[in-house]
Amino acid sequence: MNLWMLALRNLLRNRRRSLATLLAMVVGLTAILLFGGYRSNILYGMETGFVQFSGHLQVQRRGYFVDGGDNPSAYGIAGYQRIMDAIASAPELAPLLRVVTPTLQLGGIAGHMESGHTRSVLANGLVAQEYNRLMQWNDYEMVSYAQPLALEGTAANAAVIGTGVARKLQLCAALQVPDCENARSPATHQAADAAAVPDDVAALSALERSTPPEPSAQRIEMLVATARGAPNVASLQAIKAVNLGVKAIDDIYLAMHLPQAQRLLYGTQAPEVTSIVVQLHHTAQLPAARARLEALLGQQFAAQALEVLDFRTLNPMFGQTDEFMASMFGFIALLIAVIVLFTIANTMGTAVVERTVEIGTLRAMGQRCSGIRRLFLCEALLLGAAGTVLGLLATAVVAWAINHSGWTWTPPGYSYAYLVLVRVWQDLPLLAGSIVGLLAVTLASAWWPARRAARMDIVDALRHA
Repeated sequence: MNLWMLALRNLLRNRRRSLATLLAMVVGLTAILLFGGYRSNILYGMETGFVQFSGHLQVQRRGYFVDGGDNPSAYGIAGYQRIMDAIASAPELAPLLRVVTPTLQLGGIAGHMESGHTRSVLANGLVAQEYNRLMQWNDYEMVSYAQPLALEGTAANAAVIGTGVARKLQLCAALQVPDCENARSPATHQAADAAAVPDDVAALSALERSTPPEPSAQRIEMLVATARGAPNVASLQAIKAVNLGVKAIDDIYLAMHLPQAQRLLYGTQAPEVTSIVVQLHHTAQLPAARARLEALLGQQFAAQALEVLDFRTLNPMFGQTDEFMASMFGFIALLIAVIVLFTIANTMGTAVVERTVEIGTLRAMGQRCSGIRRLFLCEALLLGAAGTVLGLLATAVVAWAINHSGWTWTPPGYSYAYLVLVRVWQDLPLLAGSIVGLLAVTLASAWWPARRAARMDIVDALRHA
């Protein structure tokens, strides 16, 4: 206790220098925690979105993910219901599972005959009720932008399309797509030619445009090549246009009921699917669930050459973003650590020079070298502890201000903005690592000045002017 009290009194002897060192530590810790919290929010948000749309794991035919996107019929999973039942009833897997649902992805051409426009689309056949359950996963309590799919409880020929597809097919008015300019739509042509139209005809046209569109105005045709190579067409009713957030996906997205998609692709053949989506209760369960699922498929369904892919493999952008953010965080943390290290080393080095006579006196009174070293390390540790406490308080204040500021940003490739948030207290590894790192840098920077003070010659120290 006497050692700690002496260390505290030594720090208070030069309050200005100690305060400047403390400020550098507070600013450094706050910057690291805020950037780390921002990084955590981005990664947790991306993970939440990917798990909501594609699940934690997917069972696919081997090679489909790499080569089968343009030929789903060659990579279909036969007897998928039996596989799903085996997965759901497996004693070791069942407690981990939240949703197990089939999907069928197929490409085709969607056309709107009234406007005479067509568009290549990537259609998803799914079970709407189970898909909406996928959307409800939010293990990290994020601000989720996922909306329930409007297909649940609709007719068998219902379809949901992306707003980009709605624009291409000139369905903006029928589906009430905002901020949409249909330069070639019939309504636009009528407005452009209004001056050449008699007044009575123009009035009738305006009245027609003011009434809700007929259901036929939302009918689209979907052309697909069947598994045997023959063309197949289905008439679909576009009931809603949704913004998927990513423009590249929004421009080709179409969702329909799974039986409709299977009839389009397989006709009268036995229906198959391209993926079985498995969503877990928690991401931490993924390694165990994957191992058990692979063992189950290898034992009971080895003939189909199935493989299990996790959401990181299915969505490479997640890993790329994680690596980029990790490199940025590491660079910033290293830069701040170097600044704090040299600041504390300079403070402790100056203290050693100013207290040379005092050190010699302590050594002459019988204080060992280890005692001198411990004294300076205790001073550094007190500075580190104070900097940690004040840094956490500063982080709490600034993080609260940021989280309640309403700031938004639009990620690259996305079409709508996300809130700027920082998740500091929810990321315990970040919190613990930053605190331990600051204390370690503090002790490391004080080690050399403390060693130099402990190795001073007693006589030289006492006659130091």
